[in-house]
Amino acid sequence: MSIHPELSEFPREAIAAPIIGYARTQRQGKNNDWHAHDAAQLFHVVRGSIAIDTDMGTYFVPPERAVWLPPRLGHQTRYLTDTELRYIYVQFEHARDLPQTPQVMQVTTLLRALILEFMSYPRAQTADGPAARIAGVILDQLKMLPAAPLQLPMPQEQRLRDLCEGVVRCPAHVPSLSEAAERCATSVRSFERRIKAETGLSYRTWCRQVKLFRALELLASGRSVSDVSHKLGYEGPSAFVSSFRKAFGVTPGRYFGGGEAD
Repeated sequence: MSIHPELSEFPREAIAAPIIGYARTQRQGKNNDWHAHDAAQLFHVVRGSIAIDTDMGTYFVPPERAVWLPPRLGHQTRYLTDTELRYIYVQFEHARDLPQTPQVMQVTTLLRALILEFMSYPRAQTADGPAARIAGVILDQLKMLPAAPLQLPMPQEQRLRDLCEGVVRCPAHVPSLSEAAERCATSVRSFERRIKAETGLSYRTWCRQVKLFRALELLASGRSVSDVSHKLGYEGPSAFVSSFRKAFGVTPGRYFGGGEAD
């Protein structure tokens, strides 16, 4: 089954259907600046890898996962590799019962097949008939997809956010817990409590996430495992690969579609 040629172009006119399909390949290094849509948006990454920045944090999407953005959420998209995507836009009035926060989702075999089937129809045939019934099942699936832990939440309190933004800029030099607390003018215990309340993660876990997500970006740009492990301050390539496998379930080579030669 193939995607209808019309869906390789972004729609230029209003469409009455509950969801709108769009499919294309984006080149590595392309960045879409900050913007928002009235519609909700699902990015299904078929091949490649993207990062989406929001005020709530950054979301990293490897192959065969998707990121969900609710309506009117400001975001920017960074394409870390040449990336093949299928976009689903859910019209505002049909997104009310869907998740109201951004999240990375697992893409089930069923959802993948439904999206591909839906995209075989021209847009003029999606407001009713078989395509509309497929769209209804896609919306049902979006209500129950499991979330994947591929996001980096950012705190909102200004001192915490300033500290965390500094770690994101330079993850190889992470302040110690006591230094981080001092920079935020608070005790270690209070600092730990506040960062957990704002991000859902301990300081140590949050910093580990920063390193891993920066590793994704560096690996996607073609850097070797040895280079990445050195740049991010790991004890060595084997320590980095072990940490990567624990977080993502596969080695860096497998993650980016290669073999086990990491």
